Amino acid sequence: MTFRVAVVGTGAFAREHVLALRSLPGVAVTHVAGSDLRRADALAALAGGAAATTDIHAAIDRDDVDAVDVVNATPDHHRWTVAAGEAGKHVHVDKPAALTVSDFDEMVEATEGRGVTLMVGQTVRFQPVITELQQALARGEIGDPKLLHVSWYTGHVWPNGWRGWQLDVSRSGGHPVHNGTHSIDLAVWLTGSTPVEVFARNFPTFAAEMPMPDSFQVQVRFESGALATLELCYALRQPGEFLRRIVLVGTEGTLAHSTDCDPGLSSPGHPVAPPSIENALSLQLGHWVRAAQGLEPFIVTTTQARVALATAVAAQRSLETGQPVRISHDQPKARLTGVAA
Repeated sequence: MTFRVAVVGTGAFAREHVLALRSLPGVAVTHVAGSDLRRADALAALAGGAAATTDIHAAIDRDDVDAVDVVNATPDHHRWTVAAGEAGKHVHVDKPAALTVSDFDEMVEATEGRGVTLMVGQTVRFQPVITELQQALARGEIGDPKLLHVSWYTGHVWPNGWRGWQLDVSRSGGHPVHNGTHSIDLAVWLTGSTPVEVFARNFPTFAAEMPMPDSFQVQVRFESGALATLELCYALRQPGEFLRRIVLVGTEGTLAHSTDCDPGLSSPGHPVAPPSIENALSLQLGHWVRAAQGLEPFIVTTTQARVALATAVAAQRSLETGQPVRISHDQPKARLTGVAA
């Protein structure tokens, strides 16, 4: 049977989702809903004749919609995930899932609490090189993970790459929440442990005139005793530039990868995704569809997504206070299920 999806959102990333969903066998994008009808029409045309609407509630409530992909601005993730769950739809929501942990708990209760599913779009987990790292860990190649260092540089926000809501901490959650959730979730997944303390510092680099510092560093301590250092800069001058280095040290060995070792050529203005990360979104959405249908277990659990969000929120608080922050992972009693890999 066809898995019918309504996409909520009409921005650039919603477009990528529509194209990825369109490529999946057995999946149909039936509706594209957002505040801008012109953009919704354009994305609906890409989906091969989906209906475009500004009435998001109506699209979510339809009987001929099985699931909802929430891929609009972060401040609206909570509202539309809850609405979709209450309508009995499976939900995929872009990261960061919410601005607060309490909002995320309400999203889980509205979906999993009502017998449907919720998956947060932690795309990095589906990049080929990250899959290989996780598989090597599962085989025990380096023993117990103890030290993780991630350096992540990309040309994204300079100049004028972010819109107003992304520069407003009250609407984006701040840089650690808006962008840092990627690397924080990666650290949670690769260490297989729960963060207990975070310390963060930010600074302007190439986009010093931007209202929000474009770069930051985070140190995360875990229950296992592992330590992660996460360094992010989203302001390389050339849009599309990308450099990421990962070093993971365990009790029995080390795993490492750098995108500057990937094969392939690119030129200014025509960036090409490194082979180690390409096609991750299609792999992610294909997995979501199969997992929502009960055909395979979820790679991203809501328990893990909650841990990553709580850590990112604590990192933002550390930026604001200049102090290390202990991380609380207190959950509603029904959801104390640990951080399963």
